[in-house]
Amino acid sequence: MWSVHGDGYRIEPGQVVGPGERLAWAPTIGIGMQHVVAMFGATFLVPLITGFPPSTTLLFSGVGTILFLLITANRVPSYLGSSFAFLAPIAAAQGQHGPAGALGGVVMAGVTLFLIGLIVQAIGHAWISRLMPPMVTGAIVALIGLNLAPSAWNNVKEAPTTAFATLLAIVLCTVLFRGLLGRLSILLGVAAGYVVALIRGEVDTTAISQAGWIGAPEFMLPDFHWNVAGLFLPVVLVLVAENIGHVKSVAQMTDSSSEALDPMIGRTLMSDGLATTLAGAGGGSGTTTYAENIGVMAATKVYSTAAYWVAGLTAVVLAFLPKFGAAIQTVPVGVLGGAATVLYGMIGVLGFRIWVEHRVDFSNPINLTTGAVALVVGIANYTITFGDLAFEGIALGTAAALILYHGMNGINRLTGAVASEGDHLQVGGSTNPDPELANPTWNDPTSNDPIGRGPGPR
Repeated sequence: MWSVHGDGYRIEPGQVVGPGERLAWAPTIGIGMQHVVAMFGATFLVPLITGFPPSTTLLFSGVGTILFLLITANRVPSYLGSSFAFLAPIAAAQGQHGPAGALGGVVMAGVTLFLIGLIVQAIGHAWISRLMPPMVTGAIVALIGLNLAPSAWNNVKEAPTTAFATLLAIVLCTVLFRGLLGRLSILLGVAAGYVVALIRGEVDTTAISQAGWIGAPEFMLPDFHWNVAGLFLPVVLVLVAENIGHVKSVAQMTDSSSEALDPMIGRTLMSDGLATTLAGAGGGSGTTTYAENIGVMAATKVYSTAAYWVAGLTAVVLAFLPKFGAAIQTVPVGVLGGAATVLYGMIGVLGFRIWVEHRVDFSNPINLTTGAVALVVGIANYTITFGDLAFEGIALGTAAALILYHGMNGINRLTGAVASEGDHLQVGGSTNPDPELANPTWNDPTSNDPIGRGPGPR
């Protein structure tokens, strides 16, 4: 299935190991294990925060990765791990209908993403870039993260000393370590906070001693409630933008053009949708493509899908070690509060990063109004209820971003009340010589990630 690159052990300067190639199996297995380490921190933080079984989430991340490789015919190297975009809707849905109701929402999102993939495969993906230019995508990502701020504070209040120790450890690890350790700063910070919690007597290790060494993960069936659909469907927009950005990034790194893998975008969206649907149907967290693993590829120059088969299979094996999963579940609330303070804020700020990197012009009142309204609606958690159907901050903020941006631009084409980008500026000329509406772009996540996961988990 893969041709061996060179002698199987060395990569000459200026060369890369392509998706259809591999090194010898020994270094390939080693690189696959490195992919597991890279995705580990982010993938496990989601079940820790949501309360879903960590081993189940790990299992479906491995299964989802294998499905992704099969559906894309081994042409797109990528790992599917837990998506942080699901945190807010899962928390809201659990408050209304418990964990099973939240899983039902994850399934809804997965099915929707799969259907979008089918449409893209049939008619192309250009319409998605027009629907969600960087102005809209940045607003959605930002409000998803900032909507979670009260949840982080509730955890911190339970054990402020432990939370502060965790937060401090994350900050120090970020600036003390380079390379992979620096990328795992949140995982290392959680480990340090866990030690502090042990010393303070906040950890109950009974579950670890009672768990077996080998056993199946804990599965849970979803329960469907239509009134949670408004919470989860906005997440689909984030996953679509994220997925397309990462496919184009991989294409740019492995080929001469970022459009080289465009024919595969429909398949990658379908794969992510199917993986998310399976995860929700069995008790796992929704999945997404991981920039952390793209960063590993950029560092190693190995883009072989063989390494991802190793990573996916390794994740599946680890999921059948109950003691491992039990240890993860003993992480106390104070540690989660400290990590969430960084994590939720990071999600919000990364939405702003999308605006900066795509040079969104906020001297344009249409952009300014779109961002202002969407953020306040999301942060304040505006809520509208129609019978049993409730739409809260994330859904309403997403709707506000889409309706205001496209609605105001549509009206302005008729009225001309707002000058074209930069023309309304009286001093200094345009701040955006390439209008983001006309030229939506997707950049390499190792330098300019459209979803901005950067060096930490998303």
